[in-house]
Formats: sequence, structure tokens, C-alpha cells
Amino acid sequence: MPKSSKLADKQLMEAASKVRLLVLDVDGVMTDGRIILDDAGVQYKAFHVRDGHGIKMLIRAGVDVAIITGRKSEVLLRRAEELGIKHVYQRSFNKLKSLTEIRGLVGVEESECAFVGDDVVDLPVMRRVGLSVAVADAEDDVTERAHLVTKRAGGRGAVREVTDLILKAKGLWDEATKAYLEA
Repeated sequence: MPKSSKLADKQLMEAASKVRLLVLDVDGVMTDGRIILDDAGVQYKAFHVRDGHGIKMLIRAGVDVAIITGRKSEVLLRRAEELGIKHVYQRSFNKLKSLTEIRGLVGVEESECAFVGDDVVDLPVMRRVGLSVAVADAEDDVTERAHLVTKRAGGRGAVREVTDLILKAKGLWDEATKAYLEA
């Protein structure tokens, strides 16, 4: 269960059960927020393997996943392709506009979306979705306004907490983990 929730457990599970689209920020959510550049200007990012597996399980269970980020990197495109994430919006300086475009492509309402963020640029989207999540080490303004705050920090398994919550709330956890738990 998340670190803290502004919603009662029943309301949290109800909001998570409606999620048909999970939208993720990148730096500070899928990564720990550090940006590493080498002398040639090549950018490096570290992604948590369990976050990736959670994303894959969620997609296999029929929940769409999208990325909206203000930065641009080739490594992110590669990671998204590995995970099967079809909707990647980079250099998005209006994340709410990007969310609206993705919703149109996927065919979901705002109430059927969850968003995971860490900084104030994420707040316009977080205010509009059915389930807003802040990672444990998010800025205070973000944690104060999120429906829930994860136990784990960005890039350290926070996304996995959210994917597991959604799968369980939708009653999809047993099927998603069946091959692993019954082996």
C-alpha cells in the first residue's frame, strides 16, 4: 500500500479500478531524477527493472501506458519500445495538452487516467486525472496535492507500486502473476 493517501482506502481502490491509462513522467519518476552527460554530450538514464516489469504486466492486462516528459532522449525511446509503451511525448511543455491528445488516441476519459509525477510542472495533469500519484521524494507541493504518495522514490520502484495497485484494484493481479506464482 502507498505511503500516504488523501483518499480513504475504499476510494483509492475505486479510483485505481477505473484506470484504463497510466501516464508517467520520466525524470524523477521512471528515473531517480539525475541526468548524466558524458564529455560527448551523451545522456544516460537508469531505469528500475521492477518498474519495467510492472509496466509490462499492466500492458499485458489491457491497461494502456503512456509517457509525457519535458526532456528528450533517445534512451527513453529505446526503453519505451522495450516495454511496449506506444505513446511517448517528449519535449512536452504543456503536459495537459499532451494528455488530451493521448486520451483521444486511446479513447478514455480523464477519470480513467492515472498520472505519476514528482514536480510542479506535473500538477496541471494531476489535478485532472482520476488518480494522481506523487513519488515519495516528490516536491512538497506535489505530495500535498496528490491522491496518494508512494513508499518508494522515483527510479527506485515507485512505478511498480502504482502498477501493482492498479492490477489489484481491477482484480487482475492473480491472472497477471499466475505464471510466476504457480510455477
